[in-house]
Amino acid sequence: MTSADTPIKRALISVSDKTGLIEFARRLNALGVELLSTGGTARAIREADIPVCDVSEVTGFPEIMDGRVKTLHPTIHGGLLAMRGNAEHRAAQSEHNIPDIDLLVVNLYPFEAAVARGAGFEECVENIDIGGPAMIRAAAKNHDGVTVIVDVADYDRIAEELRETGGATRAETRRALAAKAFARTATYDAAISNWFAAEIDEEAPVYRAFGGQLAQTLRYGENPHQHAGFYVGGTSRPGVASARQLQGKELSYNNINDTDAAFECVSEFDPGQHAAVVIVKHANPCGAAIAASLSQAYKQALACDPVSAFGGIVALNRTIDEEVAAEIVTVFTEVIIAPNASDGALEIIAGKQNLRLLLTDGLADPRTPGLNFKAVAGGMLVQSRDSGCINLSDLNTVTRRSPSEAEMRDLLFAWRIAKHVKSNAIVYARDEATVGVGAGQMSRLDSARIAARKSADAAEALGQDEPLAKGSVVASDAFFPFADGLLQAAEAGATAVIQPGGSMRDDEVIAAADDAGLAMVFTGMRHFRH
Repeated sequence: MTSADTPIKRALISVSDKTGLIEFARRLNALGVELLSTGGTARAIREADIPVCDVSEVTGFPEIMDGRVKTLHPTIHGGLLAMRGNAEHRAAQSEHNIPDIDLLVVNLYPFEAAVARGAGFEECVENIDIGGPAMIRAAAKNHDGVTVIVDVADYDRIAEELRETGGATRAETRRALAAKAFARTATYDAAISNWFAAEIDEEAPVYRAFGGQLAQTLRYGENPHQHAGFYVGGTSRPGVASARQLQGKELSYNNINDTDAAFECVSEFDPGQHAAVVIVKHANPCGAAIAASLSQAYKQALACDPVSAFGGIVALNRTIDEEVAAEIVTVFTEVIIAPNASDGALEIIAGKQNLRLLLTDGLADPRTPGLNFKAVAGGMLVQSRDSGCINLSDLNTVTRRSPSEAEMRDLLFAWRIAKHVKSNAIVYARDEATVGVGAGQMSRLDSARIAARKSADAAEALGQDEPLAKGSVVASDAFFPFADGLLQAAEAGATAVIQPGGSMRDDEVIAAADDAGLAMVFTGMRHFRH
C-alpha cells in the first residue's frame, strides 16, 4: 500500500440493479470491510448470510416516506464528505459521532427504463432518485478519500485492486471513478429534464442537457485522426442503437451514421402495405423502391445507382427472406438492417463473415416526435425531429393538368425519399422506385442535373437506350426558386412535380410547368436536411 492508496474499511451499498451484488458484497466482507446498506439491498445481502448494518442503525433515524428519506442525513453525508486530512473535519466527526464511509456503491432508480417502457407520469416521477445522486456527488467530490462505484461493471476490477493492495484503492482509480460518477448523475439528470420538458410541451427549455451511455468505443470518427464513441440512451426508438448485431465486424462511426439514415428512411413505409428497400451511401439514399416482395424492391433500388450501392447500407422494412438475402450478398455491402430475418436468410448472409447484420425487432415510427441536435462552435443547435408526413389529402394541384393516379403514387413515394436526401435534394421516381437522386448541392439546378445524369448512367448499366427518368416524376425537398430546375427535370423526362411551394416566383414556376405540360402539386411542407 502506498501513500496515495486509501484503505476501505466501511462501505455503503444501495443499489436498484442487484446484478453482481452478492458476490461483490461477499468479497468486501472477506477483506474485513464493514457493510452498511438500505432497504432491499440490505435485505438481499442479509439473506445471503453476509453481515450488514442498516443505515438507520447508524443515523438513529428510520427510513420514512416510503423510502424517500433514508440516506439524506448528516451522518451519511458527513461520512462521505469529511476530508480525511482536515483536523476541523475530524473534530466535527468526533463531536457528532460520524463514521467514515470509504466506499460508496450506488446505482440509481431506473428512471430511464421507466420512460422507455412507457410508464405513466406518476410512476416516472417515483423513479426519480434523490438520495442516490446526492451521495454519488458527495463521494465523487471527496474522491481523495472516498471511492465511488456507479456501474456494476466496475465491481470485479475494484475487488481485484483491493486484493492486490491489501484493502485499498489507488488515487488514479478513485479519480477515474469520480469522473464516471459525475457523468452518470449528469446523464441521469439530462434524461429527467428532457422527459419533463416533453411532458409539459416546453419546446425550448432555458437549460438543455443531453447524455448517453457508451455502447462502443470506435476505432476512429469520420476520419482516422478523429476520436469517437457511440453513446446510447434516452429513447426506445427502434434503430441502430437498439439493434442486435448478429454477425460481422464492429460498426464504424460512418457505418452507424449511414445505417441510421437508411433505417429511418425505410421506416417511412408500412410493411403491411409494401415491401421497401433503401440503399444508402454516405448518409444519402442512392436507391429506394417499394414492391410486392423484398427481392423485387431490392432489384429496383439497386438499378437506380449500382455504382454507389457498392459498399453501401441496405435497409429493409420486413423480415429478410432467402430470396432477397441471396440478391444482397452478390453485391459488396457493409451493413444490412431490418426488423428480422428468416433462418434461411441467416444462413445465406452468414456466408459473408464481414457483412454486418443488424436486427431491430421493429420499425421507427416516422411520426414520433423526438429531438435532433448538432454541435456548433460554443453551443448546440436543437430541434424537433422532422416527423412531418404528407398524405394525398394534403396535396394542392397548382397546374392546369392534375397528376394521374400512377403519377400521384410516384409523387408521394418520391416525396418520402426526398425527405431523407441531403439538401438541395432532387429525386426522380418511376413505378415507386427511385431512378435518379441528386443530393447536397449548393444549387437546386445542379441537383436536378446530377439526378438526371445518374438516371442516364443507370440506364446505360441496364443496357437501355433511354434514361430511367423518362416518364418519371420529380420531388424537390424545397421550393424551386426559379423555373430552371423544374425545366431541367422536364428535359430529363419528368412528367409531374411535387414540391413545397412558397417561392416569390411560384407564379413563374407554375407557368413554366404548364407550358411544359407538367402536372405539379404543392405540399406546403419543406424537408431541408443538412
